[in-house]
Amino acid sequence: MFKRLFPIFEWLPEYNQSKFYGDLFAGLTVGVMLIPQGMAYAMIAGLPPIFGLYAAFIPQLIYALMGTSGKLGVGPVAMDSLLVASGLGALSLIGIDQYIQMAVFLALFMGVIQVLMGLLKMGFLVNFLSKPVISGFTSAAAIIIGLSQLKHLLGTEIERSNQLQHLLYNAYLTTDDIHFGTFFIGIGGILGILFLNKISPKIPAALVITILGILVVWGFELEQTGVKILSNIPSGLPELNLPSEFVFSNINELFPIALTLSLVAFMEAISVAKAVEDEHNNLSLRPNQELIALGFANIVGSLFQAYPTTGGFSRTAVNNQTGASTPMSLIISAAIVGASLLFLTPLFYYLPNAVLAAIIMVAVVGLIDLKYPKRLWNYRKDEFGLLAFTFFITLTVGITQGILLGIVLSLLLMVSRTAQPHYAVLGNITGSKYYRNINRFKQDVDEDLEVLIFRFDAQLYFGNKDFFKSELSIQIESKKKYLKSIIINAESINYIDSSGVFMLERLLEKLQKQGYRVCIAGAIGPVRDIIKDSGLEERIGSNFLFENTYEAHLYIRQNIEPNELHKKISHQSSSL
Repeated sequence: MFKRLFPIFEWLPEYNQSKFYGDLFAGLTVGVMLIPQGMAYAMIAGLPPIFGLYAAFIPQLIYALMGTSGKLGVGPVAMDSLLVASGLGALSLIGIDQYIQMAVFLALFMGVIQVLMGLLKMGFLVNFLSKPVISGFTSAAAIIIGLSQLKHLLGTEIERSNQLQHLLYNAYLTTDDIHFGTFFIGIGGILGILFLNKISPKIPAALVITILGILVVWGFELEQTGVKILSNIPSGLPELNLPSEFVFSNINELFPIALTLSLVAFMEAISVAKAVEDEHNNLSLRPNQELIALGFANIVGSLFQAYPTTGGFSRTAVNNQTGASTPMSLIISAAIVGASLLFLTPLFYYLPNAVLAAIIMVAVVGLIDLKYPKRLWNYRKDEFGLLAFTFFITLTVGITQGILLGIVLSLLLMVSRTAQPHYAVLGNITGSKYYRNINRFKQDVDEDLEVLIFRFDAQLYFGNKDFFKSELSIQIESKKKYLKSIIINAESINYIDSSGVFMLERLLEKLQKQGYRVCIAGAIGPVRDIIKDSGLEERIGSNFLFENTYEAHLYIRQNIEPNELHKKISHQSSSL
């Protein structure tokens, strides 16, 4: 139990020198990458840049103790930073101090939710974030994140907004105030990062451009011309800081934000961790333990002034590419950040905000996915509509509203599909024991006009019982002239609820009174249990349950009973 909660004690005894070399190089690379990136992401969240370094320090150490992925890079990310800014921006907060307190408490709150979800084994909830919702939300959020940095790129005071139309309008109002020195630094930073990334993804492009930006501003004294710089950044490690009474008074308003962050952060972390694990055929990832690890990383991190963190796409990719094999790489990365907090923060005095904006803009472009919507447009118009809906709501109404309404619509789409699922009328493939859809295999099927074989491809429950009854009745009516028997092919039915059982009882009673023989064929074990336990078997008659459609059809047409083994299979249930 102890090792499952702290997986470090599972891999540490087998740790060796060869693994350390890979982890050392990966940890140094990611640590160096995290310094400018963490500060940039803190700016997205509306926080002073130093809080990005705080978020990149303690959470990594906690995850290294408790995480099950050897390559997941934990720390501040663009998506969560924007959600923090979006959620807290809607609250009535006075001054930066209250804002910081709420952002830090948000990490504690979401961490508690994640730990509870992990202990209750609720990691499956992330499955409700469907791919179209994630894609639409991520692409829209990436655009908002990028455009939110326009004020730093243009050197103007653009009023903050998380709605595209307001953001663009607010930017338009300040076009006369563009500071061209700042603008050229930002554009140069973007082009420089793109150029270095093209040469080699292993080059810490963000750090190189950060150093160049500092040297250019310092060398030409550009801060005196109006180029905005970070100026004084506090040095030293973050101190232990317990939440104040003020934040607890706003807990009701924070809950929707914290819940959204918990799910989005876990989805982001688990999806990238799974992708890396699959690449290496490593099956050590445990989703519920990941929830607990990420939750404690946020809880403990919040006590040391970290705002919400999770596993990031770019850092995990770099961690993987540079040879990380265990969470030791995170410990080394955290050591780099800690050393920077102790000794290097004065070096960032002349760092222009425009360079951090350039880092953010380049990073979020990779989050905009154009290929997936094109694929959906070609073969799944309904899911393309879901993606487009989530995208436009996120872009024009709000970040939180976009993902929540996207989830609601995806669930409604799922309910709609189960309420009117696919069904088929089957016929015998000539010369075989196979039965297939008469519309799909028109040339190869012998359709028996006296026997209706009806297959229903979903669970039978209160939401679709009337659809089942209606469609079966339509097929009976269409064959009424010659019809004598009905076979319900139950191979695709994996569950029947009480409403479905009640409907079947009444329907079978009606059909039998009309003179039809009714059989059920191919019912799987759990459905056979329901048929027996509910008393439905007595209504149908034990002689009318068959292991497969062929035997049911043979019995109806030629009165040939199945052998004893098949009889046993067709009636076997857990109640016996």
